[in-house]
Amino acid sequence: MYWEKYSHSQIKAKVFECLSKNTNYRTEAIIGIPATYLDSSIFYEDAPFLKDAPFLSTLIANPNHIGVHTLGSEQEDFFTGTQEMEKEVIKICAEEIFKAEPQTYDGYVASGGTEANIEALWIYRNYFTAEFKANIRQIAVIYSEDTHYSIPKGIDLLNLQGIEIAVNLQSRTIDIHELEQKVNQALANGVNYFIVNVNMSTTMFGSVDDIDAVTDLLNALNIHYKLHVDAAFGGFIYPFIHTHHPFHFKNENISSFSLDGHKMLQAPYGTGIFLIRKHLLKYVCTNEANYVKGKDFTLCGSRSGANAVCLWMILHTHGSVEWTQKMQQLISRTSFICQRLDALQIRHFRNPYLNIVTINANYISERIAEKFHLVPDTHTGVVNYYKIVVMPHVEQAIINDFLSELEKYQSIKLM
Repeated sequence: MYWEKYSHSQIKAKVFECLSKNTNYRTEAIIGIPATYLDSSIFYEDAPFLKDAPFLSTLIANPNHIGVHTLGSEQEDFFTGTQEMEKEVIKICAEEIFKAEPQTYDGYVASGGTEANIEALWIYRNYFTAEFKANIRQIAVIYSEDTHYSIPKGIDLLNLQGIEIAVNLQSRTIDIHELEQKVNQALANGVNYFIVNVNMSTTMFGSVDDIDAVTDLLNALNIHYKLHVDAAFGGFIYPFIHTHHPFHFKNENISSFSLDGHKMLQAPYGTGIFLIRKHLLKYVCTNEANYVKGKDFTLCGSRSGANAVCLWMILHTHGSVEWTQKMQQLISRTSFICQRLDALQIRHFRNPYLNIVTINANYISERIAEKFHLVPDTHTGVVNYYKIVVMPHVEQAIINDFLSELEKYQSIKLM
């Protein structure tokens, strides 16, 4: 994978060039758009620092990126400049990270992984009802017990039935034997169409589902399914560390991906990405959006163009080579933690290509958990696990302090 690294001056010039191509609320006669620039009594357009702040300038200009701009020319054209930047973000993610061929995908900058996951469920539900005349009782969603809560949320919203599959407690991947059993049971109960979610990093464990094992089984059973990859956390780190993974568009079993820019990319919250193969978005076209040129295919509708510009800036500030190095540094720090945990004989789980470490709660005192703001697997019952996420702010000094505290606690326990 490759995309260019740009200098700060190149990035600034490109953003302001794209903003100049947008419709300008301040200089043009615009009386039909139900929006405007950000309130000038709070956000000062003439603040001198804005000439060197392309993201803040975009935020103040307030472009609306409603619609999906990879679909072609029949889209809202008030903000074509910054929409081009969003299209480039989608291109990088689809073609460079997930190996799609040009013109074979669609996508948009969503509000986050939750929206992108629900968008996928919505599309595939409508696909099965439109193409196979399926009724709602004939469609089920398959997901593991470690899956993000957005999938059960989407099942509830879309009035679907869910099939939760247990995971192997060592690998935290989907239990293939239980998957086979529950799919056969669903088939016997009249379910003929399946929406399958697999994880490229679960939220609590950083585990990655064995997608080949899952699809080998589903294909052997010769059932109708559409498969979505939740790469909300893993999408911007896992492919850069594990170079021969099967999570990409060359894998014909995969139809869509979700990513979060507000995790590894350090973009503002509310910045996700949805990617899907061509000709599938049509199943969620909102024809009632007649006043929107090109109609609307998204769950959120109107969305800030500033988020897309921010993603573009981050990706090109680093470039693919520097981004890979940055992720490798996080992996190195994570591996250091795990080596020390092994030496202390502390039970933990960690996928070697990710920066999440989940530790058995028996090895963590409440004081340590509170001091280092560790996240438990539950806030409403007995805590079984605490997780560490090695993000860019987790410097080696913090790691050393944590490990020192943990070693002292283990020594006291052994006395």
